[in-house]
Amino acid sequence: MTAVEIGDKHASDVKFFSPLVETTSRNFMIAEVSADKAYGSLLTTDTVHKAGGTPFISFRGNATGNIGGTYQAMFHYFMFRRDEFLQHYHKRSNIESTFSMIKRKFGDSLRSKTDVAMANETLCKILCHNLVVLIHEMYELGIDPEFWVKKETIN
Repeated sequence: MTAVEIGDKHASDVKFFSPLVETTSRNFMIAEVSADKAYGSLLTTDTVHKAGGTPFISFRGNATGNIGGTYQAMFHYFMFRRDEFLQHYHKRSNIESTFSMIKRKFGDSLRSKTDVAMANETLCKILCHNLVVLIHEMYELGIDPEFWVKKETIN
């Protein structure tokens, strides 16, 4: 996971979308963003486009694509090259796999009682997940990480 925002239990996920994309774009190059139809809007598609990525966000059944911007361009892409669009969109299953991995490895419930403690416990689970993935990939790909560089001494 590249960015996290924790709201209260009644918070709408959509309001976190743009800030999370912007935060991610400061540290990573965004090529694509996949999301379900709850995130389909002019604001979200333009946010992804401004961050350098292509938004593959599903469209509601009543969508017409007549609102302009990146939303309209992606709607036309969806209508005229649907199979290609859906190949990209279905990478969204990686998001669900990530949540499943966290729940399987670290449990699907929180033990903390207060809101602050629950947020911290969630952040710890996400941090641990990222570390597990990093270590797995180091061994899988044979990467020998360098966490700091030795300074040369001058005589």
